Formats: sequence, C-alpha cells, structure tokens
Amino acid sequence: MMQHALSPCFEPISAAIQVIGGKWSYSVIANLCQGTQRFNQLRRNLGDVSIKSLTDTLRHLEQCGIVNRTVFPTVPVSVEYSLTDSGREYGEILFQMRQWGEKWMLNPVKDSGNSL
Repeated sequence: MMQHALSPCFEPISAAIQVIGGKWSYSVIANLCQGTQRFNQLRRNLGDVSIKSLTDTLRHLEQCGIVNRTVFPTVPVSVEYSLTDSGREYGEILFQMRQWGEKWMLNPVKDSGNSL
C-alpha cells in the first residue's frame, strides 16, 4: 500500500535528485545563479575542483538541460556557461531547500516515525 502512495512522487523526485547527485553539481548551479561565467572563473569560484571534475559536471548539467554552453570563436576559444530556464527554476528550488535547511538547523525535530 505504501509503495503505491509513493509511486507518483518517486520517479520525478528521483529524476530531480539525479541532476544534483554529483559532488559539484549543486555548487556549479549555485554559482551560475549569480550570472554567466567562463570556465576558469567558475573553477576559481568553486575552489579545489579539478578541471576534469568541472568539465564532467558541466557536461552532465548541459545534457540535463540545466546549463547553456556558449562558444565564442576567438583565439583562444572562449566558453561561457549560464543557466537555462530550467536551470533558473532549479536554482529557485535549491534556494527553497536552503531556507528549509536553515530553519531545520535551528530547530531539528526528532524522528516522529513518519516517512514518505
């Protein structure tokens, strides 16, 4: 019975979590919520992320439709990353999660036995 109640929720929530499942995905989205950034600017803002990890994360987010990648035909080539409309919507959800987390941290509730 409980599994049937979760079925409508499980797939969409699982898909949404897959977007930020990677170690750097949340941080990349959060940084791009501040505006368009070039690769090295984003890398500096993230701190200790490797080039490979950042590249993989950006590709994943681009494939998910969260990040736009714009290439400028300059020498050397310039690449800018920004959020798509879906990415901006996801940013709003992450902001709501932050608000919930801040509230929860102030007054954590003991497990009441309720579960999804």
